[in-house]
Amino acid sequence: MSLSGRRKEIVQSITSFQDKNGFPPSLREICAALNLRSPGSLLKHMRRLEEDGILKKVPGKKRAWSLLQERHAISVPLIGRIAAGTPILAEENREEDLPVDPRLFGAPEAFALRVRGDSMIGAQIREGDLAIIRPQDYADDGAIVAVIIRRISTEATLKILKRREGHIELMSANPAYEPMIFTETEASELNILGKLIGVIRRRP
Repeated sequence: MSLSGRRKEIVQSITSFQDKNGFPPSLREICAALNLRSPGSLLKHMRRLEEDGILKKVPGKKRAWSLLQERHAISVPLIGRIAAGTPILAEENREEDLPVDPRLFGAPEAFALRVRGDSMIGAQIREGDLAIIRPQDYADDGAIVAVIIRRISTEATLKILKRREGHIELMSANPAYEPMIFTETEASELNILGKLIGVIRRRP
């Protein structure tokens, strides 16, 4: 069954949460992921997804909604500039859908970013490459992440994340670029979108 709009975002949100945590999200957590203030309209969509056999509800439980069947994306959305206040995989942010199964990169869900510039050339990531990103809001020290720096741009960039005592560094894989340093207070300006899990290089 093909889903679109809000229902597709709901399924993607539940799938991402379950893959990360091993259990389904609460209504409040789904609302937070989709930037909704109240669950009123959300419940209508979830009841329809239940009727369609995609979600199931377990009465009496806080985390009452879960996926009835395992669902995998069969494409990877290419994300452009991030529309303010929208989830990363919202339709407003998509440029196109790449006909690639994200499971080829070891993830049930992924998105792609077009690489701009030569700041990651030392990691064999060139301008024009498509960086495949697994959605997550946290990454370990040394990981290559897709991140938005709120005071600078709404366009995601690839950087190497370094966690230091008292601050965070975003480093390029090119000695021509200086590290970007953020104190613990300034770290709130960083929005980690996900971790690099692969690169696609299109032929000219």
